[in-house]
Amino acid sequence: MAPPRLAIAIPQTWPAGGAVDRARIRRVLARAEALGFESAWVVDHLFGALPSLDPVECLAWAAAVTERIRLGTAVLLTATRSPVHLAKSLASIDVLSGGRLEVGVGLGDNTRLYPAFGFTADRRVARFGEGLRLMRALWTEPRVTFQGDFWRLEDATLEPKPVQRPHPPLWVGARHPDALRRAMAWAAGFMGAGSQPTAAFAAQVAVVRGHLAAAGRDPASLDVGKRVYVAVDPDRERAGRRLAEWFGAFYGRAGLAAEVAVWGSVEQCAAGLRDVLAAGARLLLLNPVFDELEQLETLVAEVVPRL
Repeated sequence: MAPPRLAIAIPQTWPAGGAVDRARIRRVLARAEALGFESAWVVDHLFGALPSLDPVECLAWAAAVTERIRLGTAVLLTATRSPVHLAKSLASIDVLSGGRLEVGVGLGDNTRLYPAFGFTADRRVARFGEGLRLMRALWTEPRVTFQGDFWRLEDATLEPKPVQRPHPPLWVGARHPDALRRAMAWAAGFMGAGSQPTAAFAAQVAVVRGHLAAAGRDPASLDVGKRVYVAVDPDRERAGRRLAEWFGAFYGRAGLAAEVAVWGSVEQCAAGLRDVLAAGARLLLLNPVFDELEQLETLVAEVVPRL
């Protein structure tokens, strides 16, 4: 069996009341790159008491301190952002990184936040789809005339275009079967959420494969990844407490850690990750939430060889 493809989450959070440790983030990225990790990813998390760096700006910084590792978003809630500004920002990151960007997008399910962005959740699916069409047009067409329900452009030019052609790979993060069906027309990859149990991810992969078959699309043409919150510690109870503390601050649900995370001894973590691979993941997006550098070393040295 081929070794699993590995990705790492870029540290974006730190304890409330503390200060960002840029050196820590740089060290994690440098070590992941040296260890041969395929990619490093950010998450989109705007509100909350736990400090969290914006994903787009974080990737721009990561592009400046790395040379090889690919950089991804898992996932951007694009319906809450301007597709014109987002297309410009992401094209700029692709250029600055030398064509290393992966763009994961999703609709999100917290409709209560929409008024914070100046609109309601009405027609949010249409807004999401139109925004993606507009971004792809701005990335690929010399001049864009676009007459949509939400955005309109007349003979507009966006430069620079992304280095990757026709544009950076688009991943989708979604839960609803209809959203997954729609995404099969354009997605290069499907990313399972970290806040989702492995069993639910396996069910989603089965749905995705069904939609691919119905569309006559080769299953090998769609990449599949899964974010996995992970904590290696021979003291399983201690690791569980630390995970619950972070989940409570980030998600507002301390108990979610026990539902979705992989934690404990080396063998317990290896078993949990083997389950994720068996569920259909080709790319493991490993997401330690504390002691990131130490976790990274232990994962590579002791856990990954057991997969």
